[in-house]
Amino acid sequence: MIPNEFIDELLNKTDIVDIIDDFVPLKKRGANYMACCPFHKEKSASFSVSPTKQFYHCFGCGAHGSAIGFIMEYQGLNFVEAVQLLADRVGMPVPKQHDDAHTQTQQKQRKQQQQTLTQTMATATDFYRQQLKLSATALCYLQNRGLSDEIINHYELGYAPDHWQALSQVFQPYPSQALINSGMVIDKETKCYDRFRDRVMFPIHDIRGQVIGFGGRIIGQGEPKYLNSPETPLFDKGRQLYGLYQARSAIKETGRVLVVEGYMDVVALAQFGIGYAVAALGTATTADHIHLLMRQSNDIYFCFDGDQAGRKAAWRALENALPQLKDGKTLHFLFLPPEHDPDSFVRAQGAAVFEEALLHQSLALSQYFWQTLTEKIPLNTQEGKAELIKNASQLINQIKAPALAFLLRQELSDKVGIDEYNLAQLMGQETPKRSVRQKDYHLPRQTFRQPAMMSLVQKQIRALLINPQWAVYIDLPEYLDLHGDYACLAALAECIQASAAPLNCGAVLELMRNTEFEPVIQQIIHDYLDSPELLQTDNEEDCMTFKQGMQKLLDSLKSQQIDALKRKLQDKVLSADEKQLLLRLLSPS
Repeated sequence: MIPNEFIDELLNKTDIVDIIDDFVPLKKRGANYMACCPFHKEKSASFSVSPTKQFYHCFGCGAHGSAIGFIMEYQGLNFVEAVQLLADRVGMPVPKQHDDAHTQTQQKQRKQQQQTLTQTMATATDFYRQQLKLSATALCYLQNRGLSDEIINHYELGYAPDHWQALSQVFQPYPSQALINSGMVIDKETKCYDRFRDRVMFPIHDIRGQVIGFGGRIIGQGEPKYLNSPETPLFDKGRQLYGLYQARSAIKETGRVLVVEGYMDVVALAQFGIGYAVAALGTATTADHIHLLMRQSNDIYFCFDGDQAGRKAAWRALENALPQLKDGKTLHFLFLPPEHDPDSFVRAQGAAVFEEALLHQSLALSQYFWQTLTEKIPLNTQEGKAELIKNASQLINQIKAPALAFLLRQELSDKVGIDEYNLAQLMGQETPKRSVRQKDYHLPRQTFRQPAMMSLVQKQIRALLINPQWAVYIDLPEYLDLHGDYACLAALAECIQASAAPLNCGAVLELMRNTEFEPVIQQIIHDYLDSPELLQTDNEEDCMTFKQGMQKLLDSLKSQQIDALKRKLQDKVLSADEKQLLLRLLSPS
């Protein structure tokens, strides 16, 4: 757990304008900076960054947050990784809360080990890249695969010489413990030797660009054709994707990410201008992969060979994706002819044909789902329908995306001819309530979708987020019955008032991260922060409006509590404390 005090200090030392401008060019417009939103496609700039609030907000799609939130969303990092990145940038060591001396020592040792391993991988990468320039055979192999010097350099491809201890040329002593821990050297009782020999080397980068492992492709004959680094403190193949670091800009530009099966597929596609491809690292697509992919794009495409192995890998990817699915995120599956993989297909047919097939011949997850489940089931028999219910229900029940799960259940109902109420019982779901048909009244068309009106307490929460300094005007007595949005406002004020240093909007959002009130705050910003002018509401008139709003809220809460206590008094169930509270509320202040 990272202490809140550290987060406050980190954000105070971090300028959100500098952070975002490194990734998205910003232009000064009035007090703020503007750009086209990096999180959705748009032609006119609606993405605003406030240097005074240390807060970004898109008035188009509603994306918003602090510098930490931006790094998490833009680079696909989790909270701790984003904090670490910003802390490294300003030279602040990240502390841990409630760590004893022994734990702190262990953490320091682990960090030093990771730094050593990271440096070891960087040195090995440089060595292999130099060796590629010296190997006519390796260069000829890559050139025959159609790779240009630009692509070779973009992916930092290299060559591991055909020697048992080639790394000893740059590592002394050999073997070092770091070489063994990184998996670069195999330590046998009688001999130590390089893991990778006579192979084209594909460095595997994490999202920050650091090399964490390697994939090696043998040049001549031999097995295995591809050899990967083992699991290490740096490298977890189930949570990393080859080429993601290099593909980020193309993913943002095209709005899609493509998952293929091999390193060479990724590199070959990039050679033909398709730079948004990534690959799993010698393992099936995992749930962590799906989660990482969904943080990169709303449209995820999987491209598999059309043979039995490719179909099996695709279905495994679908199964692992189901619990991770979100409404608004779409997965697609493309199967190539059995004689092709993406590498051979794009060379034979060209990039335009490949992308045409990807966009117009791939199957949406729901299509692939039903196609696979029904292809061997005779739905003209009751037994076949029962089998489909059994197979489909255990998969649909894993889906947490409410709209998609509902639509799939509805389609299953149509396929087996059982109404949704009985089907829900068969699937172990809560039976939907049958609605009693009412008279069919219609509102005028123009009033069908009226925007939800903001309540006063929501307006106060919004104003306080934009102007945390106004927390000094909030005093909600403990005896008041605070619930829902009122509880959120009280918690927000208490959080700001407890801070020793002044807080800006971005810092307040981070303090409320992972609290029970975060969803309320996020919803208010998303729904009701719809104008750049609202970010400038810090003048005397607006402050007076906020004070008056707090007085109205206080009066309303007191009135509600008086009414509740009077009702209990009529039933003669008031306790002594409640009687005293009622007298206190009724007495003039």
